[in-house]
Amino acid sequence: MKITDLFSSRKSVLTSEVGPVKGSFRPGGGGSLPKCVDEALSINDYIDAVNVTDNQSAVMRLGSLPASIRLKEQGIEPIYQITCRDRNRIALQSDLLTAYSLGIDNILALTGDYTSLGDHKSAKPVFDLDSVQLIKVADGLKKGHDMMGNELTQAPDFAIGAVVNPNFEPLELQLMKMEKKIEAGAEFFQTQAIYDQKVFERFIKAASSFGVPIQLGVVLVKSAKMANFMNDNVSGISVPSSWIQEYEKAGSGKAKDVCLRLTSELVKDLAPMCQGVHFMPLGWTSMLPGIIQQSGLVRA
Repeated sequence: MKITDLFSSRKSVLTSEVGPVKGSFRPGGGGSLPKCVDEALSINDYIDAVNVTDNQSAVMRLGSLPASIRLKEQGIEPIYQITCRDRNRIALQSDLLTAYSLGIDNILALTGDYTSLGDHKSAKPVFDLDSVQLIKVADGLKKGHDMMGNELTQAPDFAIGAVVNPNFEPLELQLMKMEKKIEAGAEFFQTQAIYDQKVFERFIKAASSFGVPIQLGVVLVKSAKMANFMNDNVSGISVPSSWIQEYEKAGSGKAKDVCLRLTSELVKDLAPMCQGVHFMPLGWTSMLPGIIQQSGLVRA
């Protein structure tokens, strides 16, 4: 199922995100399902698809492709994230063809976090392509040829997604990059985390002319410490001081209650402006049913 088909049939398309385990998994090997699959299963009645991260933050884990396949086997629609950090153009094209051949219908093309952020800091990054180029390559594969113009025996037909940052200043530069991604072949967008209604309104007003579906991106804030870290270290993201004060006042014992209330209010206010919501729970997947219910986005 291509997620692009849902944007025309649902008022709000909901997706979440899981990170593959740092380890292996073999079906029938006597072990339980990987945690990322269990997480996705627990919210499958509330969401339409689940992003599978690709060595997020440059931390080595099980690959996003095998984890996506495991989700598909359990009846969960995966969005296969693929980054440019660890592969050259040959490997990227091959992995895209492999993913589609294994039943993957949705991809999200990313440049990828730099290796200095991860757990293998001496690893040599590749970055043979960037996200715009990767989108163009994926679109070329859909049209039946590889990056060098060589014809494919059978073209894949996946939905191509991309990321945009509404917080970026000047916004005009981010809109220019978004337009380049659309021209390259991007069919839907998920935003970076945003918590400011006025900033999101400004972005949506400017981006709506592009005519592509946009999902609001929401990272679940777990504590005042996490909010301060995001403000200090994640470019463009600004968690409101009022949120930080709420978490400080409540203390760690009530953090989930604060998260439920603040996130539900945010989603309820911002979701009507766009075509869906992409949640990044960072381990708090169990919070999503309550947030989705309180924000009024439960599927009929």
